[in-house]
Amino acid sequence: MNKEKIEYHIRGLLEAIGEDPEREGLKDTPKRVANMYEEVFEGIKYTNHEIAEMFGKTFDIEDTAGSDNAIVMKDITVFSYCEHHMALMYDMTVNVAYIPKGKVLGLSKIARICDMASKRLQLQEKLGNDIAEIISEAAGTEDIAVRIVGSHSCMTARGIRNASARTVTTTLCGVFKTNDKLSSLVE
Repeated sequence: MNKEKIEYHIRGLLEAIGEDPEREGLKDTPKRVANMYEEVFEGIKYTNHEIAEMFGKTFDIEDTAGSDNAIVMKDITVFSYCEHHMALMYDMTVNVAYIPKGKVLGLSKIARICDMASKRLQLQEKLGNDIAEIISEAAGTEDIAVRIVGSHSCMTARGIRNASARTVTTTLCGVFKTNDKLSSLVE
């Protein structure tokens, strides 16, 4: 990430909207924004494969192949930024379910995967697909479901300005596509 370039362009953006980047409250804004972008867009540095490797700590278990034993983690809190307006996607919760095949992910790793995948410019639908892909690789199973519910400031703070609008996306892979009982676990 090129923080100097970000600072330069934020300064230009401030000028373009009619602000004085030299006024007291804005003097350090370009630097603060560059630091914030480095943090909130950290996931851009990594491919899904690299995230799976970073957070792929697993523990062997008795093979449950063919069973309906699912691991479910709900209400993982994340935020992201819409790639269309660079607007905040906030108040987002992620529910993840997967059926292990001989190994399970450490529980904190599921939340870490969701967090790192969210630190990119993207669409909510893509975020669900990315989380499913990363967990599939890390846990060694194609049986995954991801449900995300969130608010988008491109809907709530601009345009239609519908503050109560929530977007719900669901990604179903493997047996979750055909088994309604299992897919309901992420609701």
